[in-house]
Amino acid sequence: MTRMRRWPYTFAMALSLLVGAAAVISSLCLDLPLRDPDGFLGPSYIRLPLLVLGFIGGGVIVEAVRRSGWRNLPATLVDVAKKEWNSHRVLCIGAGLLSFYVCYVAYRNLKSVLPVVRDGTLYDRQLLHLDYWLAGGHNPAVVLHDLLGTDIAASLLSIAYLAYLPLIPISLGAVLVLSRNHAIGAWYATTLCLNWVFGVISYYLLPSVGPAFSNPEAYRALPDTGVSQLQDSLFSTRLDYLSNPFGSDSIQGVAAFASLHVSVTFAAALFMTRTQQKPAIRAMTWIFFGVTIIATLYFGWHYLLDDIAGVVIGWASVTLAGWVTGHRRARQRPVGLAADPHRAVTDPVAEPDREVTVPVPVRGVTNQALEATDPDPETAEPVLETTDPTPR
Repeated sequence: MTRMRRWPYTFAMALSLLVGAAAVISSLCLDLPLRDPDGFLGPSYIRLPLLVLGFIGGGVIVEAVRRSGWRNLPATLVDVAKKEWNSHRVLCIGAGLLSFYVCYVAYRNLKSVLPVVRDGTLYDRQLLHLDYWLAGGHNPAVVLHDLLGTDIAASLLSIAYLAYLPLIPISLGAVLVLSRNHAIGAWYATTLCLNWVFGVISYYLLPSVGPAFSNPEAYRALPDTGVSQLQDSLFSTRLDYLSNPFGSDSIQGVAAFASLHVSVTFAAALFMTRTQQKPAIRAMTWIFFGVTIIATLYFGWHYLLDDIAGVVIGWASVTLAGWVTGHRRARQRPVGLAADPHRAVTDPVAEPDREVTVPVPVRGVTNQALEATDPDPETAEPVLETTDPTPR
């Protein structure tokens, strides 16, 4: 039981069971079927394993080439697969994928039935008034249209906004596969699971559809882009669903508060910062987060309060996920208490092979005293890992 509590995926698996049960109960009570949402590369149960298999294959090939070049590549591939991919590592990756998949499918189904459960309740008028108040009497979207223009900016922001859809499962697969520290992969998988759960709770607290659907006149000047086509599709699907929720095969996907685009991209950037990834990775995730905020307002997906709430959800998800997977902030040790001399400083994702053990000499402390302080390094409470600052 103790080992189970220390397994970093325990919370994510329990959370997925809980939110999955909530979706099943909702389906039974409302007499509405559960549906698996299609998306990038098809249904989730197809695209996630495909992405991970691709990352595993790519990781094995890169490691094999790094070890022996292109000579004897088949033999090296087999050797790397045998030594690097044990059953425990595969189990952890599977747990991360399964928890993410269950939470995401439950989230999409609970979001879909929102108009049925909260029938006739929308707060778009109040949120729009708040937008004008926060923007000094102006519509934030119109301000962005005037500032950035409605031609090139619309095309670029559309590409960035739509990139979110494949990048989330790709980022999850990358972290799970490329990190040999299973707790790091669990941290990110749990972060995404919490985003889905907190997000669907916020939908029910403050139902809304967003400016583009409640006030479409403000967005007539925008050109035809991938985002506008997606909005038209979502609006059509919503109308089809609302006309007959019990007979429709569609899955309703319109909800504004809070912005999950903002929460997930902020959470990803914060996660990369807290795990001290390479500066280029951290910079790209923060830039993508900033561009996402602009796009949500520019195209009318969200109100200002939606994005603010998204940032709060992203921060809460990363913080809580870090805590439940053992990545607590290092506590200040009392004076005279020896640090663990066996601690290793590693880069969990960017440089999984790099490990530097830094012995900490402590005068007057015997080996027996050190063992009493931390009798088992493997079961000791984990601390937030950092990258090795020493260049190669």
